[in-house]
Amino acid sequence: MNINSFIHRKPYETKLIIARRHFITFVPTFFLFILLMLVPVGIFFLFNNIGTFMAESAVARTIIVLLVSGYLLSVIIFFFSFFIEFYLDVTIVTNDRMVDIEQGSLFARTVAEVDLYQIQDATSEVKGIFPSIFHYGTVTVQTAGTVPKFVMEDVPQPHKMRQILLDFSSDDKRYHNTSAPPVAAPA
Repeated sequence: MNINSFIHRKPYETKLIIARRHFITFVPTFFLFILLMLVPVGIFFLFNNIGTFMAESAVARTIIVLLVSGYLLSVIIFFFSFFIEFYLDVTIVTNDRMVDIEQGSLFARTVAEVDLYQIQDATSEVKGIFPSIFHYGTVTVQTAGTVPKFVMEDVPQPHKMRQILLDFSSDDKRYHNTSAPPVAAPA
């Protein structure tokens, strides 16, 4: 993935981490999509086995084809919108800042960023059987910036992500403290 397609990278910035939701969290949506795609096939076999298949006239067949096509198109759009939201929710951590891109729906996106030296605290949380088995959870980052809290949901290895963010933050704080101009003593 090209980082420049999401953020305007500063010349000295290097990409360190791109964090997305764990792929296992999309599996229930995928199975729901498969189930919904099989509903017209099941209805066809149900009516065909009963022996009273309604599509004996050309008009009835045309109406059934239109209804099934509309249904399948709706299911595909539903799946596509969920996939776009899943795939485009991303957090990018560079050596200077953290950028959180949250895709709310097909036409709604929120982008927030914070300098790493403004990170005050990070908390990781894993709740439940599946998150424990597949090692994903929530990382909450408290900041001193204009956006007081960043929440990364369903990220892989949340405890490791939390520790990496805290390490990067302390490195950036040291950089900003050493490069700050000296403050003159009061007279």
